Amino acid sequence: MEHQEESVSGHPDPIIAEDFAEDELGIINEINRRVAAANNIVELVDFVFSRLPACMPCERIGIAFVEEQGWRLVSHYHVASFAPLFLIKDFAQDLRGSSLETVIRKQQPRILNDLEAYLAEHPDSVSTKLIVREGVHSSLTCPLLVEGRPIGAIFFSSRQKNAYEARHVRLTLAIAERLSQAAEKAYRIEQLENANRAYMEMLGFVAHELKNPVSSMMTNAQLLADGYLGEVVAEQREKLERIVRQGEHLLDLIGDYLSLARIESADNTDNFSLIEDFAGQLIAPALELLAEQVAERRIRIETAYPEKCRSIYGDMALLRIVVSNLVSNGIKYGNEGGLLRICLTQEEKHTEFSVWNEGPGFPPEKQSQLFRRFSRLNTPELMSRKGTGIGLYTCWKVAQLHAGSIRAESKHGQWARFVFRIPNFPPGFG
Repeated sequence: MEHQEESVSGHPDPIIAEDFAEDELGIINEINRRVAAANNIVELVDFVFSRLPACMPCERIGIAFVEEQGWRLVSHYHVASFAPLFLIKDFAQDLRGSSLETVIRKQQPRILNDLEAYLAEHPDSVSTKLIVREGVHSSLTCPLLVEGRPIGAIFFSSRQKNAYEARHVRLTLAIAERLSQAAEKAYRIEQLENANRAYMEMLGFVAHELKNPVSSMMTNAQLLADGYLGEVVAEQREKLERIVRQGEHLLDLIGDYLSLARIESADNTDNFSLIEDFAGQLIAPALELLAEQVAERRIRIETAYPEKCRSIYGDMALLRIVVSNLVSNGIKYGNEGGLLRICLTQEEKHTEFSVWNEGPGFPPEKQSQLFRRFSRLNTPELMSRKGTGIGLYTCWKVAQLHAGSIRAESKHGQWARFVFRIPNFPPGFG
């Protein structure tokens, strides 16, 4: 029986051109050029797979990354000249006690030239069962290292027995060395994107599940406070009205988080449609919805709209969030009994919606903080008013999705103005 497993001990000597044949050196040099330009690790692995069979047996390449503080290896990408594949993306294997632990922790490449015999000796190896099921007989595994730190492994496989020799190790190590940094960067970016997506999904789910119970609580408290279920004394009414106010604040928070979850998941123009009347379809409904807040704070409203609105393309639901947020902020952060100006101007190519209010405004040095997620200005007059630090970030994100912009102006202690500007027909429309 042929030798089934071979670990290449120690660390390889520095890679020099004389160690490689001309075609091998060509692959290495081309990888060097492509690492800087490639958009992702998939492009690099696909390139290696297209060129490597000219230099060594290779009908399959897989790449996996270390997770969970180094205790688990998770498959990330595979490419092969055959199908079907059974060991695929997201396959996870614990490293402790596995033969791959030596590859990763001791940073030693490994050759397996008879996977069926190896499986007979290690019948509990699920990954080997899957790869043998694909018809693979030989594999060469190299660690992926960044500054001496193991981040994963790359697997070169062949459907031939006894396909790999020690001379193949130097070439695959050179390839792994060049792929490692680009691979880690691409993988970490993907992990962050996935984590952010999962966070937003959870946020939307939790906020949605809270909305109905809080609304019900407020309705019941208001019924009690108004005496519909029996007479209540002044002290009881005060406590019930406080519950209602706290419930309103919770609903505001829930609304902001639902909007944020909706915004973060909207990364394209799939929901864009024709909006024929910005004032009638977006501004008027927002004012109607906020009428009670306007009356409560005795806000005086002035409006200025075109006689006839131009049609624009946009995401109606997202633009509704912007209009509602800016008007609501104008009411909340404006002076009680103060003036609120709502303006809509439309040119041939752009639409501009603005809200101006009398109020504390903000100092110039705080302006850059306004449109960041979860950021609130820590001026005394603003911190005394409840908010989440989400609304203006949401408006900024919607502006970006519409290829537009949002800006803020203020005279501290007197007024503030927020201006939302978008093209009437974003790129790809009109």
